[in-house]
This record gives sequence, structure tokens and C-alpha cells, in this order.
Amino acid sequence: MDLAQITNGPVNPWSEFNGHEEVVVASDPATGLKSVIAIHSTALGPALGGTRMSSYSDSPDPHAAAYSDALRLARAMSLKNSLAGLPHGGGKAVLLGDPHNKSREQLLAYGDLIDSLGGKYVTAGDVGMQVADMDTVGERSRWVTGRSPENGGVGDSGILTAVGVWQGMKAAAQFTYDTPSLADRLVAVVGVGKVGGRLINHLITEEGARIVAVDPSAHARAQIEKDFPEVEFVDSVQEMLASNPDVLSPNAMGGYITAELARELSVTLICGGANNQLASPEVGQILAERGILYAPDFLVNCGGVIQVAEELVGANVERARAKVMGVFGTTTTVLERAVAEGITPVAAAESEAWARIAAAS
Repeated sequence: MDLAQITNGPVNPWSEFNGHEEVVVASDPATGLKSVIAIHSTALGPALGGTRMSSYSDSPDPHAAAYSDALRLARAMSLKNSLAGLPHGGGKAVLLGDPHNKSREQLLAYGDLIDSLGGKYVTAGDVGMQVADMDTVGERSRWVTGRSPENGGVGDSGILTAVGVWQGMKAAAQFTYDTPSLADRLVAVVGVGKVGGRLINHLITEEGARIVAVDPSAHARAQIEKDFPEVEFVDSVQEMLASNPDVLSPNAMGGYITAELARELSVTLICGGANNQLASPEVGQILAERGILYAPDFLVNCGGVIQVAEELVGANVERARAKVMGVFGTTTTVLERAVAEGITPVAAAESEAWARIAAAS
């Protein structure tokens, strides 16, 4: 395997991303594996973060897009793991390729790459990677989570990710509506896959919320329609927002909330499971100025990483779930800090996370 390690130095096209401890770019011509692993911080412990696989076919430079994603997401994982109270720093990996056409040989080669890092990066599943894929990667390295119960894992991390988003949304609702109840609130869900779909379950069965949703996947829509026929599916985001929802919940890819969209939204609350929902830092300020409460993604979507981290200390899912329920309290603390200090929720969440990391350092 051709392995290049770049440590503590800006390397185009990533010069805007700094503070990362290490970036590993690797390719394996024998299997076609192309990957990048970004380790942002190990101050709290070994870096922990998922592996995603995408061809980035909509980008003019797929390699640059993959590298940028890894770096951006690794930093977010440092924040997320800190706020989740985990003994882990932040890292992220991206495999450049078609997630529907990955080979066992590629996954095994990736497992070798993970193992070569000696435990300073612990991986898990993410977009484009399934539990079965993580089982295969885990054949070559012990530093793999998100595996099946049969292989010592806790299964699909989307289960507790959805629980954390649900609890974060309830805390934000308490802050916005003076009640944690979401009964009869119209929640617009973007993406109804393994996180969004499970979130819909919580919102309907445990909250009594109403749902309007959009998702390009016919399979994902069919599953939700089967289980929850009351969900209203629409064909576009514009149509979804025209229904005047109270809450917007992005649960697909990142960069969804652009400055243009932020200026047009009429919702009062944004809370979802997608990573890096704000397209740029200015968006958080625009939302705050317009009176729209944004529950930072790295604050509320930590359930999955709590779930997979549990594999390293006993695979007790109920213990992990109890910890994820604490997202309600952490979200409340961050939102109160934002008001007290006159800053945005994003700034408040980052300040809290960096303070914990600095204390460990």
C-alpha cells in the first residue's frame, strides 16, 4: 500500500483547515482503495469518528471534496466527542468510491490501514458504510466499531443517533416554546434514512408530532409510508417549507443550511442529525438574528458515537442509551450559555467543547 503521512502542515486543497494533528492519505492500486484519514485531536484520547464512502461525483474535483470532508468532519468529531463526555478525540475517514460497488478486498485493505495507525484512530460506520462492511474491516483491525452484535458490536449507530436528536429537539423546544413537548408541532424532516426514519418514529409514537418529509430514495420513502402512513411526503424542499413547519430537521448530507436558505426560512427551530448542517460560519449568525434557534449538530447527534464507543468498554447498549438521554441536559446548558453570553448556540457549544479539550490538554 502506498502510504503518505502529512503532519502539522497546510496542504492544498485543505489550507483553510488547520489544527489537525495528522492526515493520512493512502491508495492501494491492487484493490482500488483510495482513502484519507484526518485525525484532528487526541487530547481526550484516541480519535474516534466514522468512515464514509462516496464518489463525490457532483464535485469538479472529487479528491479535494473527499479531503475537505474528512478534515471538516474530523474537527466536528473533536467537538462532538468532547460534548458527549467521551474519552476520545476527533477523527474521520473518507473512502473515495461508489458505496454500492465496494469490494471485500478494498475493505480488508482499509482494515490494514486502520491497524497501521496503532489505535490512535478508532473508526465506525458512516454514510455509505453498512454494519456488514464494518465487520469486514474489523477482520484486520481491533480499532473498528459499529460492527454486528455477532461480532462483538452494538449494531447500527443510527439507533442512538436518532435518540440524541430527539432529546436535543425536546430541549430546544423547551427553550423555544416553554415546553419540551412536540405534540402537534409540524416537523419537516429532510432525509428519512437510518437516522431520519428512526427520528420520525420517536416524533410520532412518543411525541405526537406531525411530519412532512422529503427524500429522493423511493425505498426509504416506501418504508416510512408502510410504518407511518400519516407522514406527508412532498417532492421538493420548497414544497416542504411551503407547508409552514415549526421545526426543520436536516438528516442527510451536510451544508444544507445555506445563507440564502437561512434568510428565507420561517421555522422557529432547526434540529437534525446531519453533520455540518451550516454551509458556512455566517449562517449561524443569520439564523440567530432572525430568531431561529439552531441546535448545533455536533451537540445533538452524538448518540451514534456514544453507541459505538460503548463497544470498546463492554457493548452495553442500555448503558449507552442512558448516556444519550443526557443530550437533553447538555443542550439545555449550551442554550442557556448562549443567552447568558450573548453568543450563538454554535459559539456556545464550541466554547464548551474547547474548554473540556483544553482542560484535558
